[in-house]
Formats: sequence, C-alpha cells, structure tokens
Amino acid sequence: MPRPRITYLYRPGRTLPLARRDRLVAELREVAETCFDELPRYQVIAGDPEALDHAVLTVARDADGRVLGFCAARLLPVEGVGEVFHLGLTCVHPDARGTGLTHQLLSQVIGRYLLLHRPLRGAWFSNAASVLSSLGNVALHFEDVHPSPFRQVPPSSTHLRIARAIAAHHRARLHLRPDTPFCDRRFVFTRGNLGTPFAKARDEAAYHHRDPALTRWYGELADLDAGDAVVQVGRVSLGGFGRHVARRLGLSLPGVRHLFPARPVLPVHRALGGA
Repeated sequence: MPRPRITYLYRPGRTLPLARRDRLVAELREVAETCFDELPRYQVIAGDPEALDHAVLTVARDADGRVLGFCAARLLPVEGVGEVFHLGLTCVHPDARGTGLTHQLLSQVIGRYLLLHRPLRGAWFSNAASVLSSLGNVALHFEDVHPSPFRQVPPSSTHLRIARAIAAHHRARLHLRPDTPFCDRRFVFTRGNLGTPFAKARDEAAYHHRDPALTRWYGELADLDAGDAVVQVGRVSLGGFGRHVARRLGLSLPGVRHLFPARPVLPVHRALGGA
C-alpha cells in the first residue's frame, strides 16, 4: 500500500467552514464504524460541534482522498494547570491495519502539537482506558506517569488536580459513567466503563500488552471485568518524545538497546507510594 498522507488539524471546529466540518465528521464516523460493533457517542465521532472545537487530530488519507484512519486527542481545561492534552481515540480502517499507521497517527498528533504549541514547556497529558495494552504503552513511553509500575512515589499535587478535575468536570467528554466513585490513590473509576464499548475483560488476550509484567500490573490495579477504568496522568515533551522515537528505532539497531535499560516493574502498592 502506498504511504498515506497525514494531515494535522488543531481545533478544526473553530477553523473549518461548516460544510467541511460536517464532511470531516462523516468521514471519521465511517472509519470508526469498522472498529466498533456499536458506534459510541464519543468525542469527534459524536457529531457534537463542541468536540471539534477542542480537538487535535491527525487524519490519514490514501491517494484518492479516502480516510484510512485518524487519531483524535482532546484539550481539557484544568484550573490551575491550563490545557491538558487528553489521549483520545485512534481508529484505522481494516484495509490499512498492520502497516504501522496507528503508531504514525499517534506519534504525529503528539509531535506536531508539541512542536507547534508547546515546544519549550511540554504539556501535561491524561489517558483513560480499560485496555491493558494502552495502559502499558503509556507507562512505557511517557514521562512521570501515575499510576505506573515504574514510579514509586505518590502523585504530585498537579497529578491529583488533573485527575480530580476529570472526575468532577470531564466525565461525559471522556465517556466515563457519571455515577461511579473515583479513587484518587489508584486513579481508578470503579465501573467507569461498564456497559460501554470501551470496557475490556482482563482475559481478552487481544488487548494484552506484549510485556506480560505490564499486563499483570494493570490487571491487578483495576477490576477490568467489572468495567473499571484507569486514568493516567503525566508529562510529555519534545525531549521525551524524541527519546521514545529513538527507543523504537533502537529495537532494530544493533548496539543501541543498551542506551535504554529496562526499568523494574514495582509491586502495585510501592508504585502508588506505599511502604
């Protein structure tokens, strides 16, 4: 398959004419329908104009202009912190799966956002998921992530401020149930994804991380069979993003892997700052 063309869109609800916005949403929904049994009313695929106002997107198209995939993040306002980059939804059409497009879309949406809008300061980010592979990848590739098996101190005041703001103000935008308790030590919404397309059972091997230790760790942190959702909060910067890219390249370059030594996977209670 020829290399797709990837475009970057920042807050397209504020910049695109109405007809183009409607067409974009229809194209995104068409791809998303290949990824869900039932299309959720979630972020940019919900058809809500407000969602596009706060979205950051990368969209991949083939030579004919057909959308092959997209990655949509959302900018969350958090008092005392500012703009938080929430990792959102990535969908790839079956015709383009297995080509590395998912990684390209995610890398470009993060890299371009940092380069164009946060080149010096970096950004705080959040993630909410019940998918073990997603949780493990965020722990591996982002900075200062909580909760993470590589971090053995309690969450900082900023980690807590962002997580509590999500619980108090942003549940609906992240498709989290409005009536479930949030644990601000484990950063877990009890049954937060119950009954939604985002809930994944712990034993669904297709959603496990390639590192069994990460799969076990997040499987112990949250009761995924009951629909729990984990919120991760951390930092992302151009420097850290560059190290992530180098790490991925190092997997295939002899003599480079030693530059990125493996970090120990701590027991859950230690990674949460326990004794």
